[in-house]
Amino acid sequence: MCTSESSDKMKSQLKKLTSRSNGMSYENRITALKLYIRGWVFYFKLADMKKLLQRTDEWLRRRIRMCICKSWKLVKARFTNLIRCGIDKRKAWMWANTRKGYWRTANSRILHRSINNDNLHKARYVFLSDVYAKLYRN
Repeated sequence: MCTSESSDKMKSQLKKLTSRSNGMSYENRITALKLYIRGWVFYFKLADMKKLLQRTDEWLRRRIRMCICKSWKLVKARFTNLIRCGIDKRKAWMWANTRKGYWRTANSRILHRSINNDNLHKARYVFLSDVYAKLYRN
């Protein structure tokens, strides 16, 4: 049974893996997340946890956006990367110069549009509900 204690431990471990200051590269973070998520879902596969996984995925995607935003340290890098992600120059410049903090910026519409779920999947990030759905599809 998936208890709140085990889900708190899972969230705590995900928080460590997506910490802004752990110095992990994209590849190492993707690999570590993939291993942890698959292990956790397979361990609790018999529990009914679809809603818990969906809520945790929303939070995890915001953490990943925060890490990506943090890696774009300079205004010029943020501006260039936002344009590369399809944001027009005026809005990209406005958001590149924001001083809101990484956690608040990660929840902004502009980052949701530029670093959307499809882009995260293309970057090979794995999410809990995807692994859970794949497990019950087979």
